[in-house]
Amino acid sequence: MPHTVRAIGATAESAPLTPMTIDRRDVLPNDVRIAIDYCGICHSDIHTLRGHWGAMPYPLVTGHEIVGRVIEVGGAVTRFAVGDTAGVGCLIKSCQECDNCRAGDDHFCQAPGHPILTYSEPDPFTPGWTTQGGYSQEIVVTESMVLRIPESLDKASAAPLLCAGITMYSPLKHWNAGPGKTVGILGIGGLGHMGVKFAKALGAHTVAITSSPDKVALCRELGADDVIVSSDESSMAAWSERIDLIVSTLPGDHNVNPYINLLGLDGVYVVVGAVGSLTHPVSLYSLMRRHRSIAGSQIGSIRETQEMLDLCARDGITCDVEIIGADQINTAFDRVVAGDVQFRFVIDNSTI
Repeated sequence: MPHTVRAIGATAESAPLTPMTIDRRDVLPNDVRIAIDYCGICHSDIHTLRGHWGAMPYPLVTGHEIVGRVIEVGGAVTRFAVGDTAGVGCLIKSCQECDNCRAGDDHFCQAPGHPILTYSEPDPFTPGWTTQGGYSQEIVVTESMVLRIPESLDKASAAPLLCAGITMYSPLKHWNAGPGKTVGILGIGGLGHMGVKFAKALGAHTVAITSSPDKVALCRELGADDVIVSSDESSMAAWSERIDLIVSTLPGDHNVNPYINLLGLDGVYVVVGAVGSLTHPVSLYSLMRRHRSIAGSQIGSIRETQEMLDLCARDGITCDVEIIGADQINTAFDRVVAGDVQFRFVIDNSTI
């Protein structure tokens, strides 16, 4: 029979988050049951619960940056045992059979209705249920979608790696950030600070791009080799046509042209932050004259996420976090919207 756990969620689009109970399914042969220790707060959680991305099924519990302890495994599970530290990111199911899944790109699953998100979607295992996320005591997930969290990583600081971390790592790997490449990370916030750390760890000459002169010292502390202040015309001009890859974490509609001009021959501007439409006209001449490209990326595969976690363990990379109790989640949401966090909030789930 399903078991009931405590959670924090919303009952309507305009409602504050409040304590509630949700049901978790019985452990199936391929399932891993995890007692959640920490869950990061992602801006996607806020967009979802506040209806920015359309109507949602309430009551709804968000959270897809989940780290905890395995407390039960199904009889067919081979990679996890009770007591292991495990994580769950943005996805809880892919078909495992389409061309993309077979190629290791399960986040691009081609099956109808797939991949299945950790929260807010019809639960594929229990008809009539909605997938519910990590602002809760426990979660049950198919083994193939569970990540092994290296024991050397701090659990709270590792939680945002499962969304913020992989969102930055995936495009850096895909566009071959590494020795001999100059990589710009645009926007030094919850995503961008991880981009600086990863670009540096991968061996690229790492350039932080920020609109705030007050963040220059912070960017260098994060590992940036150089810093461009985008609000300073002379700083931008000095870097014209010198960058191979820019990963942009700017969260909304923005003018890409000043940043396109920072790219050299065959340079790529990758958007990971904005999820709406870019309405500013793009200078096609700027693209054509240097064979430049504009691209997009979101999260990464399970395989790639595990690779990232292992790199983090090797190099001691984690997110910079502020740990909060469950009673502070609503305030944390407001602070995220206001940009008042350095750099990610993480919930101590023992307080739920």
